[in-house]
Amino acid sequence: MLSRLTRPQALAVCALPLVALFATVGLAPLPFSVAQPGMTANVLGENKGTPVITISGAPTRDTTGQLRMTTIEATSPDADITLGDVIDGWFRTDQAVMPRDSVYPAGDSTKEIERYNTEQMEESQDIATEAALRYLDRTDDGIEVTLELADVGGPSAGLLFSLGIIDRLDGNGSGGDLTGGRTIAGTGTIDADGEVGAVGGVALKTQAARRDGATVFLVPKAECSDAESELPEGLRLIPVTTLEGAVDSLVKLEKNPGSVPNC
Repeated sequence: MLSRLTRPQALAVCALPLVALFATVGLAPLPFSVAQPGMTANVLGENKGTPVITISGAPTRDTTGQLRMTTIEATSPDADITLGDVIDGWFRTDQAVMPRDSVYPAGDSTKEIERYNTEQMEESQDIATEAALRYLDRTDDGIEVTLELADVGGPSAGLLFSLGIIDRLDGNGSGGDLTGGRTIAGTGTIDADGEVGAVGGVALKTQAARRDGATVFLVPKAECSDAESELPEGLRLIPVTTLEGAVDSLVKLEKNPGSVPNC
């Protein structure tokens, strides 16, 4: 049959299966999530009318400035992401297309994922408290810390929780605020020894931070290049690897900003 067709006609007939294939792929759900800058919350203030940090068993300080933890918002684990969504996200700077299993645990239901993220957040809060009190050498002082942050899951606020506890209890160690009155944002996991870990989505988190007024962003050092890829104007990146290093950088930012490392 093809031998009796003109060349354009033959090409058109051969192209039909490919057109059908691309149409099918374009409509078929793909194993991706689309993420965008999410909410931020000042851990030194309130979230939905409740103080984020409540401390008992020790005097606390009134603070100025803000320490804003940052988030990303991703499509739900059961959302259908098509080729069109992937292509659209690829060319946008305010969205990122990520493998679904890098955002959510593979194979779990939506409810199981929500429960897992809640557990991760609760564990992160306990570890952040331990890391902060260890840093201040006050683990035996009978201090109790309660952390409340609604509708946020996962461990990526650990560093900011620890810094918030330190600011409320000790400030910069010399009577001033750890923030220096600035709006500081950041992200990073924390372990009990004060080691800061990578979290992912930092390019989107920097956009959320700048949107909400931050001028400084604390980023796990291993993710500097990701943070720089879409860095908003007016936002300074400070790489951190430990809680001690993060505190040191914030103190120096007030006294000698030229000595503070940059990405």
